Amino acid sequence: MAPAFLSALVLTGLPLALGQFVKAPTNLTHATGYADVSVRYKEVPTGICELNNTVKSYSGYLDVDTNEHYFFWFFEARNQNPKDAPLTVWTNGGPGSSSMIGLFQELGPCRVESDGTVVNNPHSWSESSNMIFIDQPAQVGFSYSIPVPGYTDPNSGSIITLPNATCPEYADSCGTYSYPNETLTANSTAGVAPNFWKGLQGFMGAFPQYSRHEFNFATESYGGHYSPIINQYIEGQNDLIAKGQLPNAHHINLKTVLIGNGWYDPLIQYQAYYNFTVYPGNTYDYKPFNKSVSAMMYNALYGPGNCVDMTKDCYARGINEICSFADNFCANNVESVLDIYALRDEYDIRELSPDPFPPTFYVDYLNSPMVQEAIGAYVNFSESSSAVSSAFGSTGDDDRQDGTIEALKSLVCDDITVVLYAGDADYNCNWLGGEVVAQEVNAPGFSTAGYTNVTSSDDVVHAQVKQSGKFSFVRVFESGHEVPFYQPLMSLEMFDRAINGKDIATGRRTVKGGYKTSGPAKSTYREGNSTVQFEVVNATATYNTTLNAPNSPSGQKSLKAASKRRLFKPVKRVVDLTS
Repeated sequence: MAPAFLSALVLTGLPLALGQFVKAPTNLTHATGYADVSVRYKEVPTGICELNNTVKSYSGYLDVDTNEHYFFWFFEARNQNPKDAPLTVWTNGGPGSSSMIGLFQELGPCRVESDGTVVNNPHSWSESSNMIFIDQPAQVGFSYSIPVPGYTDPNSGSIITLPNATCPEYADSCGTYSYPNETLTANSTAGVAPNFWKGLQGFMGAFPQYSRHEFNFATESYGGHYSPIINQYIEGQNDLIAKGQLPNAHHINLKTVLIGNGWYDPLIQYQAYYNFTVYPGNTYDYKPFNKSVSAMMYNALYGPGNCVDMTKDCYARGINEICSFADNFCANNVESVLDIYALRDEYDIRELSPDPFPPTFYVDYLNSPMVQEAIGAYVNFSESSSAVSSAFGSTGDDDRQDGTIEALKSLVCDDITVVLYAGDADYNCNWLGGEVVAQEVNAPGFSTAGYTNVTSSDDVVHAQVKQSGKFSFVRVFESGHEVPFYQPLMSLEMFDRAINGKDIATGRRTVKGGYKTSGPAKSTYREGNSTVQFEVVNATATYNTTLNAPNSPSGQKSLKAASKRRLFKPVKRVVDLTS
């Protein structure tokens, strides 16, 4: 039975209003964390997300600067004493994407259905760890710089400020938003690290009972930029703390880093767009382009003065205007070719656009006045911030390598467990590029390790892994960009194995020096096109993680048409590594 609070919300029905003027909460608890970071928070009632009334949840703000307030939502571990459990932070990428995406679409304790009902996620990563989700930098999600009245421009997604809390007739999304000023947020990956560290210091000081043990960092997408640099910064701050140079700060015991479908090195990933769609191609036996489009994409990449040359120039000179111009050219002429000519979802090549997966019902839910009051929100919720995206665009951060691979190398040298995983249906940050990055990290023994199947408790092979010591690369089958949505069981078991120092393949061996997987040098398993959709899937469809396809009529029609060419049974997948 749903708690009374939740039942009252469901009875109001969805969709909810896109926004409303938010009354600033007055019932927050105030605390001072480590590094003198102010924290404001409240305990979240059972039923807002976590449905187990024995598991506590807190949300609020980490005041990392005068006009930079990071929203956080914390959940205790479900299956162990939370005071003895590790702490894992999750942050999404973008830049400008809210971490509520990860919470509600992927690995948090709950999901929101089409009617606004909150349901339990049995594969939440809080099954194995305390979890904190942070919206960063300022102006992302529920985070804010200065709360102002405004509305969302329906064409650009930008926030237009209003003189007062009166909604004009022409605006249908009026509410309280963060003041959209690019100078009040970060504009680069390097600029994100200091305030993220401060946010962690604030939380750990306000909640020391959850911060006594190992710390893990999990992310995806642009987190391939964020995570290596932030964690390198954390390790550097730890060194200063050890030397007594940061007397009010707390040592963060970094143990594990997980990055899903990361955007690490633009030069590698731009070329991987061609590799994924043209040659050698993806493992779904799907060729989206004809010869002329393939040639056009190749020229946009390798033609004189085009994407590859521009990006190399950005790397060499590091000038904002050069990097920003290169970023725009590569995005419009290389990355976007799939959208323009194949009309497919960049985040899941199996689906035509618009793709309803993962569903976004949670957005309206988070803009309910009841929910916003329950979590102590100061502003309305937005999935992404155009101001932050624009700020990063102005420096061309997307086109910069930013030392991400060198930072990953340093984490490996610091004996940190590093897991790079990738859903193999994602085009945007595809696994072919991720695999090259894993090779470039050059972890000891990795070049001579081989791929082996990842076993799961459902006896289905959902992935393959190449691992040497504490460094691994995981290719996840039948999965788009947000892996925990598509392969929830495998993702949770991978996470649990990683943070507990076990091998990714089986979870049975404690990883020590010299451990290495054996098998083929390349992961050659091919799913075939049995789950590739050739009709737009209905917006109300649900996703079947057993069939790896929609439950909608159009999805079933496509599956039926493709059944004659199915390469494997959808429930019992066996991957032969000897062929």
